[in-house]
Amino acid sequence: MTGPSKTLPRIKSEVVPTSKPRLWKVLGPGLITGAADDDPSGIATYSQAGAQYGFQLAWTLVATFPLMVAIQAICARIGRTTGRGIAGNLRQYYPMWVVHLLAMLLFVANTLNIGADLGAMAEATRLLAPQVAAWIYILAFSTICTVTQVLFKHTRYVAILKWLSLSLFAYVATLLTVHLSWTQLAQGLLVPHFQSSGDFWLVVVAIFGTTISPYLFFWQASQEVEDTKAHPERQPLLRTPRQGTSALARIRLDTLVGMGFSNLIALAILVTAGATLHAAHITQIESASQAAQALRPLAGDFAFVIFALGIIGTGLLAVPVLAGSAAYALGEARRWPVGLAREALQARAFYATIAIATVLGALINVLHVNAVRTLIWAAVVNGIVAVPVMAFLVLMATSRRIMGKFRIGPAWAVVAWGATALMAAASLTFIVASVGGR
Repeated sequence: MTGPSKTLPRIKSEVVPTSKPRLWKVLGPGLITGAADDDPSGIATYSQAGAQYGFQLAWTLVATFPLMVAIQAICARIGRTTGRGIAGNLRQYYPMWVVHLLAMLLFVANTLNIGADLGAMAEATRLLAPQVAAWIYILAFSTICTVTQVLFKHTRYVAILKWLSLSLFAYVATLLTVHLSWTQLAQGLLVPHFQSSGDFWLVVVAIFGTTISPYLFFWQASQEVEDTKAHPERQPLLRTPRQGTSALARIRLDTLVGMGFSNLIALAILVTAGATLHAAHITQIESASQAAQALRPLAGDFAFVIFALGIIGTGLLAVPVLAGSAAYALGEARRWPVGLAREALQARAFYATIAIATVLGALINVLHVNAVRTLIWAAVVNGIVAVPVMAFLVLMATSRRIMGKFRIGPAWAVVAWGATALMAAASLTFIVASVGGR
């Protein structure tokens, strides 16, 4: 074991902190990833679950938490250990056709999701300021999300995303305005409830698919690589194994907090919808903005405004993550220079991919493509991508050739393979039901 006098100066930036200001400084890829998981599309899913079934599906957000932590921590570990993102490692060790296929499918799914999120942001803004046409809001949000990634330095941009993650506390504030039955909520959290209906299982599968999404895998791994480049004292762990203990401790903390934050906000949205919409027998919610509008007569103007502002804030966080993860995957698969730390002229194709994905997402709305159908197809493509990517993640994370001494142990592997099997069943169910026209 290396003595502290030799290792501490090199890794002090990754030591797990004890004070709150230092904790905020350490949190990064995991926190942003978790917050981006609660995008407007996710808000619509959780609102529908609460509206249709009250608190009965609250247990799903408890069940998905350890699965999210395991998979996302593996992604971060791969990036921090190898100095390459998910697609970069797939390109290095697996057939190229696999890498290109997964990257293109991710691009399609993310573009569809961007379109749905931009549409939800525009609808939410029109609820607050209806005088302006929706397409103007879509154009404005698309421009903001693209330009900030190109113009701002990586460290500044990450700081912006971290502060945007706080916008999700809007849903905690909304929850505090409604009346709750704590007994029913405790039952929903602690006692899994099941029904035999296809609609019930479709919502369950949608929750799992929303909380465990492929774009989150690529983003967190790539941001670990970016953070390593942004801090000169850090190196990929395969080169500097002595940094391993501190780096992996930071990753665990960051991922635990990020995924815990993600599921806490998701629970707040589901419970708010259950306590208001379900109680008022409003059981069908097709968009996040519709959920906000339905809250107004039930929970008052304050809850309505805060809920709508939350949609806008989380959209501004999620759209760049969706576009960025697609660009990382496609860029690494094509051997392009990638990274938000690079100047625009140094990574033209990377930034062009971000812009194209965002523009195509905006066009989905301009062409009046049905938002709900867009969400369904995004979920279907995500289901196709998630399972093979998760399988490759576990294979890479358990490989001594790829991870060296930092490969995951048996306990992590069991949880990760269990999450993969569960997602395979969930994705197959969702795809069959969606394609079947439910």
